[in-house]
Amino acid sequence: MLVYLMLVSLLTFLSLEITLTSLQNLDVDLDLIDNGGWETSASNLLAFPGPCDIEVRDAASLSQQEFLSRYAYSKPVVIRGATDNKVFQDQCRKDAILKEYSSKRIRLSSANTHSYEKVDVTLDYYVTHVLKPQTLSKLGNETLYWFGDNNFTEWKSLIDLYKPPPYFLPKMTGAYSFGLAGASTGVPFHFHGPGFGEVVFGRKRWFMYAPEKTPHFHPNRTTLQWLYEDYPELHSSDRPLECTIGQGEIIYFPDRWWHSTLNIDTSVFISTFLS
Repeated sequence: MLVYLMLVSLLTFLSLEITLTSLQNLDVDLDLIDNGGWETSASNLLAFPGPCDIEVRDAASLSQQEFLSRYAYSKPVVIRGATDNKVFQDQCRKDAILKEYSSKRIRLSSANTHSYEKVDVTLDYYVTHVLKPQTLSKLGNETLYWFGDNNFTEWKSLIDLYKPPPYFLPKMTGAYSFGLAGASTGVPFHFHGPGFGEVVFGRKRWFMYAPEKTPHFHPNRTTLQWLYEDYPELHSSDRPLECTIGQGEIIYFPDRWWHSTLNIDTSVFISTFLS
């Protein structure tokens, strides 16, 4: 147990060093980050941003034609400045969303690869009793959080405010998945069709593998546990592509690419799944 705790402390320190370096390189002032009222105590931060080895593009210089030829069917990309979702973002602030939607029902899913368990609660109950930072001891199949399964009748007035990414795949339409999750939560590796993920508040770290490279992971262990236990042991050739995206940034993942997510802070997010 002592060795384990020492390892956790060392990894936390190293992750913090990476975080500070990354933020300095990005010229980010933490005091200026708008969390929308979804505050996370520094003592509850167990996950931190890592390196970013996924291409990052400004939407102003990325045309639909280049998106299709360079990324849509072959590799992920992070896109900045693609949409202006300030109106949607303002309605996702803690005070605003609880004022308007606290009695609305949401469906929680277990945070494991196959998301077996589903529980329906009100948004107010979720925020008051369930929305908490993840710990290293809790398994994914024991963790419930809100990421999708949205009732678009009850949530239509909010989702209608969202402006999706301006990029598309021919003959495919998008379906939205909206959610809110505590710090250090996330979904273990899984895959499905192509799509976009956007952060409204908070920061989300993404890990990705191409379809032909199946990652080593346990479907019921959390992304946080994988980060501490498995990630440090990976050979450089087995490391995933990864990047941490923040407010207003969008990440695109192609069809059948393995991906897992890790919320650095309490995060509000929305995905567009294409099919």
